[in-house]
Amino acid sequence: MPLETWLFKVKKTISQSLDSSRVVKRSKVGVLAFEVAGIMPKTTHMWRFFSDENIDCVREQWTCLEGVRKIVSNKDQILLGLACAEMVENVKGVAMVVSRMSERCEDSSLRCFEHVFDVFANTGHDPYGWVLSMKDMEVKVKKMERYVATTATLYKAMDELTVVENSLKKCILQCSNSKKDHQEVVNNTKQQKILDLQQKLVWQRQEVKYVKEKSLWNASFDSITLLLATSLFTILSRIKVVFGIAHGYPNALPRSLSASAAVYPSDQASKDWNLVSGPLIKSAKHQENIEISHGFFETNSKILTPASNTLGYAALSLHYANLIIVMEKMIRSPQLVGLDARDDLYSMLPNSIRSSLRSRLKGIGFSASDPVLAGEWREALGKILGWLSPLAHNMIKWQNERSFEHQDLMPKTNVLLLQTLFFANQEKTEAAITELLVGLNYIWRFEREMNGKALFNCIIPSK
Repeated sequence: MPLETWLFKVKKTISQSLDSSRVVKRSKVGVLAFEVAGIMPKTTHMWRFFSDENIDCVREQWTCLEGVRKIVSNKDQILLGLACAEMVENVKGVAMVVSRMSERCEDSSLRCFEHVFDVFANTGHDPYGWVLSMKDMEVKVKKMERYVATTATLYKAMDELTVVENSLKKCILQCSNSKKDHQEVVNNTKQQKILDLQQKLVWQRQEVKYVKEKSLWNASFDSITLLLATSLFTILSRIKVVFGIAHGYPNALPRSLSASAAVYPSDQASKDWNLVSGPLIKSAKHQENIEISHGFFETNSKILTPASNTLGYAALSLHYANLIIVMEKMIRSPQLVGLDARDDLYSMLPNSIRSSLRSRLKGIGFSASDPVLAGEWREALGKILGWLSPLAHNMIKWQNERSFEHQDLMPKTNVLLLQTLFFANQEKTEAAITELLVGLNYIWRFEREMNGKALFNCIIPSK
């Protein structure tokens, strides 16, 4: 009987140790390290973006851009509401990746990350204390940066390992073929090369093994998910503080943008993170009888849905951005614009602009020989391009950074949708484009007439 008891205990201990070893093996990040390394820079970028030093600068970029004031909105509350909604949408995108990672975790609290994060966004309830202080968050940011750097080194080391392995296989194959053709000749040079490659392969495998242990590859899903989860909780709390989102909806925001105030920051966040310059949106006292019918993230997504009078709603924002950039080049060098380029530009115009352009050009004579009027048109076109061109270029930048090829990379700029043509008023934008076309038409004909006269004057004396 004691022997059976002892055997039962040994069997139970062995099975438990095997189970625990399987858990550890299953919980490793492994090859997904490179995907995780892709979202960590986005997380650190969002945190750096909301530093006290940077936030005053970006507010000027958001609200003081002349083009934004002219054709998007001239109200700070609306612009800041759009900025807040897009920032929250960026956080949501990273949270979706972390949510998929959390399904592989052993910790039950981490497996519930999606639900806990959604509750925190809606109510500010932080059951696990995942909102960090500024000091602790900086430590986490540096840790993520080290992870990213080490994983990048691992990628290069594994790539070099593949190169060495392929070179060794190729060299062995060549040596064996050489032996078949020349049985009596021993190729010492190739044999030595094989030995060198074998030694290099051993070293490279050791380096890969060492770097794996230091990188995300060897980290557990629990530790990495917790690192990202606490970071996202802290960043979302920071967004609440930066945009002055307290209890209820700020009175300064219009009702259509009230979702940016639908978050209730935790006491820890509001206590530790007082902004030097104050919040971007001044929040009001708690408003009674306000109910959130939809979740915070869903409502913020609706804020980014363009209105029916915008270029984004008409799906013309990217097309108009390309059109404006083409016109900008032509206006700078009208003498280089040929008839084919002029026809190509006209083919890019939608029917609404063609109609307004025809009405504007009615009654205008064929002659364009007034240098004073040409100078006035150049000045006027320069002023229009001064505020319209930045929005067009920002539209291209924003689109390129979010293309399929670059969606896993960290954005190189801080361009937001409100700084592009996406939310631009369609009627105002088309009026500005029409003005550019009318002016371009005049200075183009003026340059052709001046060139024609100059050529004629050169030909007459020769006769």
